[in-house]
Amino acid sequence: MVWETSSRARMVFATPSKAGFLKDLGYWSLLDMGRDRWTKMTSGPYRGLSSVVIAKDCHDIVKDRAERDAVWKGATRTVKFDCLECGSCCRDNRVELDEDDVERFVDAGRPELMKPPYARQSKGKVVLRLLTSKDCQHLAKDNKCGIYPIRPDACSTFPVASESCLYAREEELGIVDGLRAGT
Repeated sequence: MVWETSSRARMVFATPSKAGFLKDLGYWSLLDMGRDRWTKMTSGPYRGLSSVVIAKDCHDIVKDRAERDAVWKGATRTVKFDCLECGSCCRDNRVELDEDDVERFVDAGRPELMKPPYARQSKGKVVLRLLTSKDCQHLAKDNKCGIYPIRPDACSTFPVASESCLYAREEELGIVDGLRAGT
């Protein structure tokens, strides 16, 4: 993140390749801030890189991450990520269904997953509905996904240990740097 002025931040990152963009942490950082488009810079100090201006409503996210990361010179401990012990990415999220997800649901004989009570329309997109607890309704008590074999691409490609993952673990479970707060 680069602060161009006191009120304007820009994210600068290596341009994700078309083949590997779903595993690119820069791309997932964008998604975490509600963005999915960027500009490839052709001149200036960022030439050859991509960038996006960070929306003002995401400045706190950027500042929190910079503060969090500034205090450590490197990893402070080895952290094991076991999604079945966590499930944070399945809580208080927004999973938009794309055409491939819809086709997968239909091919599996589960077209109802695209309609209420499983999904809803939001800003012209079909999104999975959450329970009042803000958990995904397909998340079981054992943190296993009830539709795992046909889960949406956003779920199957979510990168473990990414900024999005770390943020979800901190917000949902109070886990920072591998430990729960107070331990």
